[in-house]
Amino acid sequence: MTLPVLKRFLSRLFLLLSVLVSISPVNAADRWLQNYASEVRRDAQKYRIPGYAFVYYQQGETPKIYVYGKTHAKGKAIDEDTVFRLASVSKTFTGLLMAKLVEQDELTWETKISELVPQQNFAGKGMSSLALEHIVGQSSGFMPNAYDNLIEADYSLDRVLSSLASLEPICAPGECYTYQNALFGAIENYLLNQETSYHRQLQEQLFLPLGMKHASAGKGALVSSQQWARPHIAIARNRWREGEVESNYYRFAPAAGVNASISDMTIYLQALLGEFPTIVPPEIVDKVSAPRVKTKRETYRRGWRGDLQDAHYGLGWRVYNFNGHRVIYHGGWVKGYRADVSFAPDFKSGYVMLMNAESNLINTTTAEFWKRYFEHKVQPDRARAD
Repeated sequence: MTLPVLKRFLSRLFLLLSVLVSISPVNAADRWLQNYASEVRRDAQKYRIPGYAFVYYQQGETPKIYVYGKTHAKGKAIDEDTVFRLASVSKTFTGLLMAKLVEQDELTWETKISELVPQQNFAGKGMSSLALEHIVGQSSGFMPNAYDNLIEADYSLDRVLSSLASLEPICAPGECYTYQNALFGAIENYLLNQETSYHRQLQEQLFLPLGMKHASAGKGALVSSQQWARPHIAIARNRWREGEVESNYYRFAPAAGVNASISDMTIYLQALLGEFPTIVPPEIVDKVSAPRVKTKRETYRRGWRGDLQDAHYGLGWRVYNFNGHRVIYHGGWVKGYRADVSFAPDFKSGYVMLMNAESNLINTTTAEFWKRYFEHKVQPDRARAD
């Protein structure tokens, strides 16, 4: 065989192999994900989103990470190590951290508000029974988002807790779902009184052992990161302005003070799915993700309604019945950022999206991901069974 003939033969063989690979079961299985990623990117371009990162992780497979855009107009391209604010996704870390402290006999879920904030007298009816489990489980009894306005006005931790102490509840602790941010300051207050801090405990108990090397808590840690995504605030339809990082919610770090990259959040998903049992024991994940109080309004939320059949809150996590499948979820929103974390323990899979803009696009991206995931996973299995 002459050299030119050999080259043509090898060229055709390579083309044939390429075609075979493109129609192989592995690539066909990933096609739904590629379609999803392409549509998210098109929507981000349509709405002029500054940037995002998301990851899909299926246990036993390589994590699929997608990034788009820049940290800011004159900044670098977002990559897997770019740090974002997680906002209320921080509450999921708080749930795990408190569960670990309970396991270590440093606290109990029944630890009362009088021990967490001894300098204040929570005098409202039934507040003597208010405990750690009600704070982390969003069933304190206070009206929803009580005194968030004081946080946003930059009031101190003590001042906000003092205002809460004199507030009359709308139900007894544990009896109704009442989402809070300010009350998480009680956890910060307690840890400071123990001569430690929320940030230190997170580092020692979770971030360092798990190898989440870009994760942190606090404004100073965010802005000192090697590469971090700046916040972008909506100023008009599909128009964004780069803003300043505000300190207010960082003072209530257990509610909204954690920062992380998508590579960190990939490790977090792996931990939640049981891959680091000495650091995050599966029984702890089971504890915090068990349904405790019903959250009926969640079933009507934009982007999710029609797919959510039931919704509850656990300990720092939302517990969803998504078209008959269990999805553990939490979202976050602070000025200039959005974030979503979710996992399906029965399918050993997870999804996280981080965004440096206050875009409602994230209202639909996570729900759409799980809709397509379950269609891809469940329908072929049923077809094989039939």
